[in-house]
Amino acid sequence: MYSGTVFLFLGDLGGGEMLVILTAVLLLFGADRIPGVARSFGRGLREFKDATSEIKNELERSIEDDKRSK
Repeated sequence: MYSGTVFLFLGDLGGGEMLVILTAVLLLFGADRIPGVARSFGRGLREFKDATSEIKNELERSIEDDKRSK
């Protein structure tokens, strides 16, 4: 996947803007809490991916069962 499409919603965000955002995050959360926040975000993202994958598999199974019953 092209990495530019992942951050498409950010528009023309340059290096300077990213530095300002990272500095603001560092000031808001502090250096001690950033790893914990990132870890929590990663866990949440993993749970979301697992849930969407499970729903997708359920839908595919349902479609296959409907095709077999006809």
